[in-house]
Amino acid sequence: MRKFAAEFVKRGLMAAWGGPVVIAIIFAILGANGTIETLTVHEVCLGILSSTVMTFVAGGITAIYQVEQLPLPMAALIQAGVLYLDYLMNGWLQNQMVPILTFTVSFAVGYALIWLVIYQVIKRQTQKLNEKLTAQ
Repeated sequence: MRKFAAEFVKRGLMAAWGGPVVIAIIFAILGANGTIETLTVHEVCLGILSSTVMTFVAGGITAIYQVEQLPLPMAALIQAGVLYLDYLMNGWLQNQMVPILTFTVSFAVGYALIWLVIYQVIKRQTQKLNEKLTAQ
């Protein structure tokens, strides 16, 4: 558990720099579209802090794949649950059924598509490696 916690913190810190960059891009897009014209100091600080925490957690949870006792589907399920809660609890969604349901469906489809792509890439790499090994 100690090894997992250390790896979580290490990966989280490596990813956390992205939080302020992400929020700056979001604010820039919203400003360019006229959605937001001005932000208070409180809104900017809250945006920077919440996006930094989100990216820390998102980066850190990838350490779950280093836990050797966990089967891959269980690790992916844990990662999906942590990411879902991380994104859901950041306060950016209205606490209403339609936005939460829309986010839930979008998250599930996006997560599944990303894992499908990763699975296909790894499967192809494994097949190529096996072909090279059997050719020798």
